[in-house]
Amino acid sequence: MTGYRQLLRTPEFTPLLLSSAAHTAAHTVAGLALGTLVHRATGSPLLSAVSMFGPSLAQVLGATFLLSGADRLPPRTALAGLSLAFATVTAVLAVPGLPVTAVFAVVLAQGLIAALGGGVRWGLLHEILPKDGYLPGRSVFNMMSGLMQVTGYALGGALVTALSPHTVLLLATLLHATASATARLGLTARPPRAAGRPSAAETWRVNAVLWSSRPRRLVYLGLWLPNGLVVGCEALFVSYDPGAAGTLFACGALGMLAGDLAVGRLLPPTVRTRLATPLLLLLATPYALFALHPPLPVAALCVTLASVGFGASLVQQEHLMALTPAELSGHALGLHSAGMLTLQGVSAVVAGTVAQLTSPATAMAVMAAASTTVTLTLAAASRWPLRNAGSPLKSASRTNGVRDANE
Repeated sequence: MTGYRQLLRTPEFTPLLLSSAAHTAAHTVAGLALGTLVHRATGSPLLSAVSMFGPSLAQVLGATFLLSGADRLPPRTALAGLSLAFATVTAVLAVPGLPVTAVFAVVLAQGLIAALGGGVRWGLLHEILPKDGYLPGRSVFNMMSGLMQVTGYALGGALVTALSPHTVLLLATLLHATASATARLGLTARPPRAAGRPSAAETWRVNAVLWSSRPRRLVYLGLWLPNGLVVGCEALFVSYDPGAAGTLFACGALGMLAGDLAVGRLLPPTVRTRLATPLLLLLATPYALFALHPPLPVAALCVTLASVGFGASLVQQEHLMALTPAELSGHALGLHSAGMLTLQGVSAVVAGTVAQLTSPATAMAVMAAASTTVTLTLAAASRWPLRNAGSPLKSASRTNGVRDANE
């Protein structure tokens, strides 16, 4: 399956895509509105960064206690219910005069909900598409996300200025409700992919199985760390230039869209499999220029170019699925999503702290340098087992089944 028309004709693909589009649009405009609201109230780069990316910090709790539900809950019911939960907590954030401490308590609840949602959504996508359709399918979802973010940040920035952050949060509430209705009406009822009831114990057991394989560990670290550190740079856009934050976020989404299109549609498999490390280096390097306080056009160009590097995640996810048994696909993708977002939240806190002590521009350069260092270290580590395993194909083949749990 190589054509986007084939994907759109696949049953349930389009409703899942539309539901995810509404969810992404809601998350985008709500994040910008909340970050602006907190920055106006506190003037703190750290608190504004955490308000936007703080839900990611709670992903670690969801990944620890809830993630077994990704394969053990009916997908349609789970997605519709989770979107309704998002609508509820976003409506709470829209209440005028809500104390900052209450804002962060609600942000924590958002993160717990999101940890389970990623596993359910991507596990269902893996289920409804044939084996060769997952990467182009995920590419379509990533491009949709880029388009929704471009539109959401541009429109959200205008609405926050023209109306108020509280009004924009109410708009996000309606978008989350739309996502819920689309999932409920557009998807068919499917049984869970795995038997048994969701539980913390089952979540821990499967996490241990997934983490026990060294090849999978390296893939997970590559998905989580370089990406997360660069998102720490993005978390400082509001404090770096409050008036241009919407523009910078939109440029980042545009670059991500271009990268996903190139990796998912334009590049042949023989080429894209070698591009993970170069793309991750591209993801970080342009942010080093922010130490020079470039003018807005140059800054926007740097953000756009860097965000092309997010296409590396498609290559890494394809590798992860090759290393994972099918019955654990939802959990494995949920762990990827939760871990990535957790590291993004941690990086937002670290970047905000460095910015508080120095400046947003300096903090962005520091985070970019850290991401580059991690990428080069993981690239070196990934070559070590290949030199000792005889051949890459032989090494990979040993990790395709459940028997790799104790490697």
